[in-house]
Amino acid sequence: MVVNTEANVGFERTDDTERYWPALTYADWRDTAATLHLWTQIVGKVRLALSPWLNHGWHVPLYVTARGLGTSPIHAGRRVFEIDFDLVDHRLIICTPDTHDRGFDLEPMSVATFYRRFMNALGAAGVNVTINTMPNEVPDPIPFTEDEVHCSYDALAANAFWRVLVQVDHIFRLFRTGTLGKASPVHFFWGSFDLAVTRFSGRSAPPHPGGVPGLPDNVTREAYSHEVSSAGFWPGNDQHPHAAFYSYAYPTPNGFAQAKIEPEDAIWSTQMGEWLLPYEAVRTAADPETALMNFLQTTYRAAADLAAWDRALECGIGSPRRPRPV
Repeated sequence: MVVNTEANVGFERTDDTERYWPALTYADWRDTAATLHLWTQIVGKVRLALSPWLNHGWHVPLYVTARGLGTSPIHAGRRVFEIDFDLVDHRLIICTPDTHDRGFDLEPMSVATFYRRFMNALGAAGVNVTINTMPNEVPDPIPFTEDEVHCSYDALAANAFWRVLVQVDHIFRLFRTGTLGKASPVHFFWGSFDLAVTRFSGRSAPPHPGGVPGLPDNVTREAYSHEVSSAGFWPGNDQHPHAAFYSYAYPTPNGFAQAKIEPEDAIWSTQMGEWLLPYEAVRTAADPETALMNFLQTTYRAAADLAAWDRALECGIGSPRRPRPV
C-alpha cells in the first residue's frame, strides 16, 4: 500500500524485500566495484567530451535505467547515440538509429582491454571522439590505456549494486519533487561513483576551497557556486568500506552537526563533514523506503532551517500545493 504523506512512502516489508534491497558488503565486491568505477569513467568521459556545458556539471553524469546505467542521448554532430551498461544481461551497448545492440559482453577484463573494445565499438558506430584517459577522483590513477591492474567483474555483485540504485533512484526522485525551487536531476556521478540529488536555496555561496583529489578546483567551485543541500548514496571505498547514504550542506550552517536526524542510525562524520546513514540500516528496516525518506527530509530541513532558506518553496509529497491526480 502506498500512503501519500510527506515522510512516509509506505512500503511494508515483505518476503521479497531482500530482492529489492539486497546485501551490498563492500569487502565482497571491492575489486569489481573498482573496475566498474573505471569503466563508467571511460563511458562518462565520452558523454562529457560531446556534451555542452551545463551548470554544476549536470552534463557529466550517467543515469539509472531499467537495466543498469546509461548516458541518455548524446549528439555527435548530426548523429545521436546512447551508451548503456546493461547490468541484467551484462553487456555494454551502444544504441544508434541503425542498430540498438552494438557492443560487447561485460566480463572480467582489464580497464585497458575495456577501453580498446569500447573505442573500437564507438568507431564502428561512426562516433569519433578523444577523451582524457587519466581517471578522476581515484587514488593512484593509472591511464585507462595502461591499466591492467583492475580486471574484476562479478556479475551477481554488479547486478545487486544496480538493484540498490533502482530503489534509491525511486526515493530520490520522490524527494526531488518536494520543492518548487531549483533541484538537480538524480545523477550518477562516475567520478565519485555515487548517486546524488541536490536542492538549491537560490543564493550564491562563498567560493569553495577546492582540493578534491583528481578534480580541478574550477570544476568544484562552479559545482558549489550556490548554496546547496545535497544527499546521495555510494557503495563505499577503502577509506570507508561500507555502503552508506550521505547528506551535507554547502556552506555547512552552524549547528548542522548537532541537528536531530532520523532514523536514529544516522551519525555525523566530522572527518567527512556530513551526515551518514549505513545502507545496512536502511535495507534491514521495517520499511526501508520510509527510513530513507526520513533521512532525506530531516537532513534537508535541518540545513534549510539553520541556513534560513525560503521554505515557502517546498511542495512535499502530500502538500496542498501539489496538484492531485485527475
